[in-house]
Amino acid sequence: MSTTNELRNQRARIWEQAKAFLDSHRDKNGILTAEDTETYERMEQDIVSLGKEIERQDRLDAFERELKAPTSEPLTSKPDGAKVDMKTGRASDEYRKNFWNALRSKYPLPSVTNALQVGTDSEGGYLVPDEFERTLIEALEEENFFRRIATVIHSNSGDRKIPVVASKGTAGWIDEEGLYPESDDSFGQLSLGAYKLGTMIKISEELLNDSAFDMEGYITREFARRIGTKEEESFFSGDGTGKPVGILAENGGAEVGVTTASGTAMWRGTTPTYSFTLPEGVRLSDFSTVYLTFAQNGKTVLEKTIDELEPTDDGFRLLFSQADTLCFSPGAVKIQLRARMPDGTAVASNVISTTAQEVLKDGEI
Repeated sequence: MSTTNELRNQRARIWEQAKAFLDSHRDKNGILTAEDTETYERMEQDIVSLGKEIERQDRLDAFERELKAPTSEPLTSKPDGAKVDMKTGRASDEYRKNFWNALRSKYPLPSVTNALQVGTDSEGGYLVPDEFERTLIEALEEENFFRRIATVIHSNSGDRKIPVVASKGTAGWIDEEGLYPESDDSFGQLSLGAYKLGTMIKISEELLNDSAFDMEGYITREFARRIGTKEEESFFSGDGTGKPVGILAENGGAEVGVTTASGTAMWRGTTPTYSFTLPEGVRLSDFSTVYLTFAQNGKTVLEKTIDELEPTDDGFRLLFSQADTLCFSPGAVKIQLRARMPDGTAVASNVISTTAQEVLKDGEI
């Protein structure tokens, strides 16, 4: 079988012969006879066939190289060689392992306490590993809705002072070549204080001695649940005494959100109830799945499923949580009910247009 290089050389020779044939057999008008044309086309076909054969041979060579390639890499070091830990301090694997070993034992071995010296707290005990600290913060964000919408500021000291704009300047209409009005912003300062939130978890000795018990995961979940619940409670309704000032606090909290047409002041963060009336003869239990969607500016801001709706005689009722009302911003709101019957038939209501002000108060649709 010819090699790829031989085939390429053969194709090049035929191409040179074909060019020479054209130059020598054209008449004075540059035209070939029928016989010469047939001869040239055979030469041209040979060139095309050789090109296809070269491509086929290249693919075969590639397959051959792939099949001959080694399927694994040889071992160049001891299989049981120790893993090199490039991290240091509380971020190292050694500190993390010994920290959890210390929690499992009342009297940890000297090797354990020596490894934990880099994380010794000034008041005794050991600081948690860096990885656990990050995991706990991530779990808190899942448990605490307020953390996801708030601005989180990290500070090494107890207090943090933040500059704020107390009042903004304004623009004014002026005549041609008139003087520009002077209007400056005024700035103030807001001081944020730190509060301490703590809890203690008790674990039985049987669980501590059970090697299958995921102590790190359990403590992470339980701390996040307890701290997240208490944080969110204070962020909404805290009075500032030993805890943060919540957005619903009478002193220092948020301002009144909107005023309804009846003059009743409503707040973002309250818990209004909405009643929805279904067509006559239709019950919420007739559907297998239900989605009640609230949208603003073309985007879904809140969606409720059938498990979150309370059936009534003529429809269903929805109780908004404080977190639900914080999803809305001033402006238009579109509401639609989408459902599916047990036989798979999909139905949907007309789109209801209302406003955030109406959503934030008890009502009926």
